[in-house]
Amino acid sequence: MDPVPFESAVWRVTKKGRDPIRGSAANGRWSPGATVEVLYTSLEREGALAEIGFRLSLEPVWPSRLESEIHEIGIRTARTLQFIDVSGLAPFGVDVSRYESFDYTATQGLAAAAHFMEFDGLLIPSARHKSQNLVIFMDRDAATSLKTIRTEIVDWSRWRAGR
Repeated sequence: MDPVPFESAVWRVTKKGRDPIRGSAANGRWSPGATVEVLYTSLEREGALAEIGFRLSLEPVWPSRLESEIHEIGIRTARTLQFIDVSGLAPFGVDVSRYESFDYTATQGLAAAAHFMEFDGLLIPSARHKSQNLVIFMDRDAATSLKTIRTEIVDWSRWRAGR
């Protein structure tokens, strides 16, 4: 697959006070085996909220003292691997019927292959919202283009009431 350039604003939710352009090597859907630092973002504000809101909803009690911020971040990539929809992942071993599950084996393998082939990130469908996510490999040149545009406090009570 040919790489595509991408330039736009993306969204990310973090705990209050965390650097919004700091990546993580934690085990995740598109983290290549927890060996490469990645930055998860969404092309839509609501998509970023849905990703974190889903995780918070798994707690036995919604964390009432949690303070979060949502950040609009500018990014420019040159070599992004793009998948328009979930069905496009099937030829690469992703069981699309289980895409929303916590089985990350195939997606992590795909991310590792993309990183090895020197892509700077992945433009992929969100598992939690009808939007696209951009996952950036933080050891690639695209990471140097990250700029925080603005930051707002997340009102989780209002967000939950609107769902």
